[in-house]
Amino acid sequence: MDYVHTPVLAEPALQHLIPDPAHPYMIDCTLGEGGHSALFLEAYPFLNVIGLDRDETIMAKAVSRLGGFGDRFTAVNTWFDAFLETYEGPAPSVILFDLGISIFHYVESHRGFSFSKSERLDMRLDASARTDAFHIVNTYSEQDLSRIIFLYGEEKYARRIARAICISRSEGEIVFSDQLASIIYHAVPANYRFQRIHPATRTFQALRIEVNGELERIVPSLHRAIDILAPGGYLGVISFHSLEDRPVKHLLKEREKGCICPPRAPICTCGKTSDISIITKKPITADEAECEANPPSRSAKLRVARKKGGENDV
Repeated sequence: MDYVHTPVLAEPALQHLIPDPAHPYMIDCTLGEGGHSALFLEAYPFLNVIGLDRDETIMAKAVSRLGGFGDRFTAVNTWFDAFLETYEGPAPSVILFDLGISIFHYVESHRGFSFSKSERLDMRLDASARTDAFHIVNTYSEQDLSRIIFLYGEEKYARRIARAICISRSEGEIVFSDQLASIIYHAVPANYRFQRIHPATRTFQALRIEVNGELERIVPSLHRAIDILAPGGYLGVISFHSLEDRPVKHLLKEREKGCICPPRAPICTCGKTSDISIITKKPITADEAECEANPPSRSAKLRVARKKGGENDV
């Protein structure tokens, strides 16, 4: 079986996320084609990995890839926030999130993730979800379209794009990904059409995030991940844009600080204590060689934290 996605920051992840034989479990919260899980299973013969993914199609590829590891690998078809919320299994010593979308979805899914192809607008990772990109593009109000394109795509021409979409759909449904890309292309100023990225990139990102509720899952999942980690365990988060990285950065700082009482308060009354140490004071990024070999890694950032309570903690 062919695998189209190369895991980003694989070596830094292996270097910084070190499983503990006393707690030989890892949760790969974003399994994809199984690239990161395969590397950890190969590197640590004692390790057991639970791989989570809501997309049944890509999970099937991971199951095939990792079948040789036998019962050391378990796949669960679920959203990571739902799984972590109710998890009661053995405390893992490593939890990894790779928040990016897999190359698989652009190349093989045929769900309209790519504006360079003519595919029906879908973008669902969960095939049973009611809302897809077609529904959003053809039914959301101009105001709501503008809002999500601006917030989730950080697109400065969000209003112009939303207006163009509404005008176009009044003449007939917008069905295909390349059809929408053309509308966006002609909606923005001429000099904006020839920037480093295609003018539809940010709008397609916004639609994908809205369809799958991606951002709202991050914060509660990270809090829960820290809670269930074994003492001394490691949390790794790979993000690809500021909307993902910003809440990760703030949450880790909050958990490392602990107390949230006002600075001038004479004593702590909140009762919160620091329960992690941030390992990466600045996020790890891909070196030149990886960027050249695997272009999606150019925007990747890895943040790592270690849960307190291990043998090396005072």
